[in-house]
Amino acid sequence: MIATHAIELDERGLLLTCPHCGKINRMDYSRLGQTFRCGQCHNDLPPPGEPVEVPNEAAFNALTTRAALPVLVEFYADWCGACKMVAPELPKVAAEGAGRWLIAKVNTDNVPGLAQQFDVTGIPLMVLFKGGAEVARQAGAMAASAIRQFIESRSRGGNT
Repeated sequence: MIATHAIELDERGLLLTCPHCGKINRMDYSRLGQTFRCGQCHNDLPPPGEPVEVPNEAAFNALTTRAALPVLVEFYADWCGACKMVAPELPKVAAEGAGRWLIAKVNTDNVPGLAQQFDVTGIPLMVLFKGGAEVARQAGAMAASAIRQFIESRSRGGNT
């Protein structure tokens, strides 16, 4: 088994390291929820089961408009106390929803244009996207069970 590193994303898809051979593979946003195979060893790749950090506006726009799965985006900042309380909860929700939804994180200090675009006035802020549109938002710290319920109750119908 090869050690994996964090999932990355760009304008074209998620970049995931194969846990069997170590090759980096791209998962196209429009095919999330389907089975992907490694381009080198042809083993099935696990669905994304951890939060992904959004590096820029272009990657964010591609992810939220093209993803076949619901995408929960947490807007946060490193200095935010409530955000630090949510931080360990997001990996739990991402793992539980692997293949059903995707968790993304936007650092409002690193990508301030997105915070402005989405009128982020308080953090942490959870915004749920489905089919390219914002379907719900919730401000404040939440436990993993509340985050999961937020996603499930607002993304019914379609790919849930």
